Amino acid sequence: MTYQMTSEQQGIRDAILRICEEFDDEFWLTRDRVGGFPRELHQKLARDGWLGIAIPEEYGGAGLGIVDAAIMMQAIAESGGGNSAASAIHMNIFGLNPVVKFGTDDQKQRYLPPLVAGDERACFGVTEPTTGLDTTKLKTRAVRQGDRYVVHGQKVWISTAQEADKILLLARTTPLEDVKKPTEGLSLFYTDLDRSFVTVREIEKMGRKCVDSNELFIDGLPIPAGDLIGEEGQGFRQILHGLNPERVLIAAEAVGIGRNALRRAADYANERVVFGRPIGQNQGVQHPLAASWAELEAANLMAMHAGALYDAGKPCGNEANAGKYLAGEAAVKATQTAQLTFGGFGYAKEYHVERLVREAILFRIAPVTPQLVLSFIAEHALGLPKSY
Repeated sequence: MTYQMTSEQQGIRDAILRICEEFDDEFWLTRDRVGGFPRELHQKLARDGWLGIAIPEEYGGAGLGIVDAAIMMQAIAESGGGNSAASAIHMNIFGLNPVVKFGTDDQKQRYLPPLVAGDERACFGVTEPTTGLDTTKLKTRAVRQGDRYVVHGQKVWISTAQEADKILLLARTTPLEDVKKPTEGLSLFYTDLDRSFVTVREIEKMGRKCVDSNELFIDGLPIPAGDLIGEEGQGFRQILHGLNPERVLIAAEAVGIGRNALRRAADYANERVVFGRPIGQNQGVQHPLAASWAELEAANLMAMHAGALYDAGKPCGNEANAGKYLAGEAAVKATQTAQLTFGGFGYAKEYHVERLVREAILFRIAPVTPQLVLSFIAEHALGLPKSY
């Protein structure tokens, strides 16, 4: 068995790289310095229909699979935009998968076309400051009052909330003490991010300045009952349909950023002459770069394999988590190896690798830590006792 892009998938990659060529290193260096959401990239991708790559055709999308979407997102990251570029688009690609799967036709008609057209942007509201990845213990509460729910609570690390019009929100509708299993009683909503009831506070962070991360303070947000996705109390099960695709996309993006770093390092190693010869002639420079190449490509194979399983409707949790783990580790190593290849210049912003180092770290720790990934694989792939 082998993985090789089809001619159609190569066409996706080529088309995306052509669009991204318009956004050069100086564009991303400026965004890294001063911030500002990259609306230009978002709108160009929307104009050509790419934001709907994995949305069904009847709702304005292309109806393609997660592998195709991963190829697209990998090209965006690999182009030089890195995590900043990918994160500006990322939520649009996987985030509404639960709506596609569990939403009514009316909901899909209302929600999906504006997202595909780039007229609306969405954020993903799950993580909370006191519960982290222990999602079943989240405390945001949605109480039914007539034809609406009223929500109080807090979310954290919510990307693009400064820009978002909508939020895919997970909240508890039945208290934890009143359910048989902790996975019950959580409900999923896709609704307006109404700032009359939601305070959005940006978190200053290490990298990816142009794609905001935020704390959300929700105080009495009214949500129409018609914005409930699927069955009340089944939100945890529904949200899982977005997690494996996200892991595949994150892995593909991590490989993309690692490839970009290696390309920069190889070019520099061929050009930089010290002691009368290019530094790339030295095995001490060659071997770390070559090892990183091998690790990135191996991670890419696992990620694409996971995506193919998902597209075929088969279980892919082990593979998606493994792909995310391998790619996150490989991207961090590749960017750091590239930085070392540049020597002292690797510390200078004008050579861009230090930005890639900072941005790659996020792929390692989010949206799930390597430790939890390894615990998941130990339990589900190896049958070891649950450790958390």
